Amino acid sequence: MAENSGGVHCLKYGLTLHNVLRVRGFTAGGEAVAFGAEAPDAPGLDLLPLIVGSEGMLAIVTEVTVKLTPKPQLARCIMASFADIESAGAAVAEVIARGIIPAGLELMDRPMVAAAEDYVKAGYDLQAAAILLCESDGTPEEVAEEIGRMTAVLRGVGATRIEVSRDEAQRQKFWSGRKNAFPASGRMSPDYMCMDSTIPRKRLAEMLRAIEVMQDKYALRCVNVFHAGDGNLHPLILFDANDPGELRRCELFGADILETSVRLGGTVSGEHGVGVEKLNSMCVQFSPAEREQFFAVKRAFDPAGLLNPGKVIPSLQRCAEYGKMHVHRGMLPFPNLPRY
Repeated sequence: MAENSGGVHCLKYGLTLHNVLRVRGFTAGGEAVAFGAEAPDAPGLDLLPLIVGSEGMLAIVTEVTVKLTPKPQLARCIMASFADIESAGAAVAEVIARGIIPAGLELMDRPMVAAAEDYVKAGYDLQAAAILLCESDGTPEEVAEEIGRMTAVLRGVGATRIEVSRDEAQRQKFWSGRKNAFPASGRMSPDYMCMDSTIPRKRLAEMLRAIEVMQDKYALRCVNVFHAGDGNLHPLILFDANDPGELRRCELFGADILETSVRLGGTVSGEHGVGVEKLNSMCVQFSPAEREQFFAVKRAFDPAGLLNPGKVIPSLQRCAEYGKMHVHRGMLPFPNLPRY
């Protein structure tokens, strides 16, 4: 709740915010506070969206009331292969444009597919440049109709292979690779850094191409898995933390991903929050006036700044220093390094 997390099924069922009814807690001064109300027309300001995703900056949360959603009668998953990233990105945009809201819509690029397949043997197409996992759930009649519509859309945008899960066991098998993407990456490298940003769905392919260029720029590999339905990216940068040079290049690579997301019309965070890691990139996304508004909200709840000090909102001085460094970042040379 602190980061307003999303996940595989947030496209249809919403983020954490859409599933929280009420939050109780205490301010840093010990005052009991409650956010949300049982009735949608209750008097007063609606501060529930403010506390969800606030990363512990406003109050200490002690109780969260969530709504329950009935488990669907049936779920089936399509695994679709594409010969190039552009077609896979177009498929995501076209599915949504046709008014279809899948229960899940996930994209994995070729290196990630290979790593996941080697780890769990999910039955993925190793010849594909990218695969999509498109899930439908509901009544048997609803699922059959939606699977038919999605299959037609995927064929229309150039899917090279389409396979629909025959039963629950195969559906779980399709998902096993996606849900084990992170440990699969851990088998490829001593360390990895998982990034988290969001871009418009129509720019997925553009973002993947940009990451390909960054791999050469920083001489590090990156595998990609996306919550494609809502444009939430999770590039995994592979590096060795015991090598100071690789660690530094990994940090620069991550910042480049975040700030490229902003240039493409997105944000520096999707569901993992800001914390400390993304402080500098917040300077790129938000103006000084906007950041001052963030501080004003913080002061209204926590005047002494006791809760998570130094996190989430970058100071004016920090952004000024980062701005000086940022001007020169594109010219940082990394000579004589291996290229991937």
